[in-house]
Amino acid sequence: MFNGSQRYGPKEFDRILEANGGTSNAYTSNDVTVYYDDFAAEALPTVIDLESDRVRSLRLDEETLEQERAVVKEERRLRTDNSTFGLMEEQLEGLVYQAHPYRWPVIGWMDDIDRIAREDCLSYFRTYYAPSNAALYVAGDIDPEVAMRQIEEAYGDIPQGPAVPPVPAGEPEQRGERRAEVRYPAQAAAVVVGFRGPPACHPDAAALDVLQACLAVGEGSRLRRRLVQQEVAVSASIGWAWRIDPGVFMLFLELAPGASRKRAEEALFRELDRVATRGVQKGEVERARRLLRSSVLHELATRSGVAHALGQAELLLGDWRHATKALEQYREVGPPDVRRVAEAYLAPRSRNVVWLEPESSP
Repeated sequence: MFNGSQRYGPKEFDRILEANGGTSNAYTSNDVTVYYDDFAAEALPTVIDLESDRVRSLRLDEETLEQERAVVKEERRLRTDNSTFGLMEEQLEGLVYQAHPYRWPVIGWMDDIDRIAREDCLSYFRTYYAPSNAALYVAGDIDPEVAMRQIEEAYGDIPQGPAVPPVPAGEPEQRGERRAEVRYPAQAAAVVVGFRGPPACHPDAAALDVLQACLAVGEGSRLRRRLVQQEVAVSASIGWAWRIDPGVFMLFLELAPGASRKRAEEALFRELDRVATRGVQKGEVERARRLLRSSVLHELATRSGVAHALGQAELLLGDWRHATKALEQYREVGPPDVRRVAEAYLAPRSRNVVWLEPESSP
């Protein structure tokens, strides 16, 4: 998408944007691909022209495809094939999901990257990069009516794409713990444990945010006090990100060299069981809510953050007006809610466990 279109040649997008004091980047998650630009307000017409032109008439030739194929393969090597956490997370997603496409790595398997042809890219582009499948947000010192008119003029005559195929949603119920092991040269063992959570639009998503903060955000969190400070593990963290469909509540422990896998696993599961059966203290929940509120307000402190928040709210929650809904939800979460979601989502039968077993380098 940065390598030329009908009116702007290769690398022209970045050159023109930077000449107007701007920067751009992009990323892909399990649900969306996002392109974002930061620039001075007076450059808005130029940026709208640049963005609409590459949606209207992307130029994709074989040479460009081969160059980008090599870039993506190297990125996969860096982030997955040569990363202990990347390998473990890939295994975990394959355990958590048996049918849903979330089981596939976002970057793809290396064989996928090798086999993608130009026509595959063009077909994907025509289907998913049509205005009918996009959300565009502008935040900053602008005149809304003028900006909307410029956007409509630039995008209005671009044809709608074909209907986007529905995502298979028939994930079977998990009826017992699933386990896997990854062997890789490393200094110490590590474990990642995942539980399938709710979709972003579910009210429990906010309660799981609060649970995550109680368990693993800051030195005063439970896993830091019970596992790291007592030298059961050298680090403890949780990954829980909202997704359109049910996501993964993921816990990661890194052990010290020679530390007991059995002791670490038992300590982790004991702490999860303690929260599910006894709950957490009011002070813990208040601390977690303050941390989460601060995180949301920090994002909204920048124009880029506002645009991201609006777009994510529409795509994940169905309405941009829900961009600050999490702040309201966090205020409503109390200790009983935290205990309830821990009991509901972190049950042993719903557990997925991947251990990293260190081995010597070949």
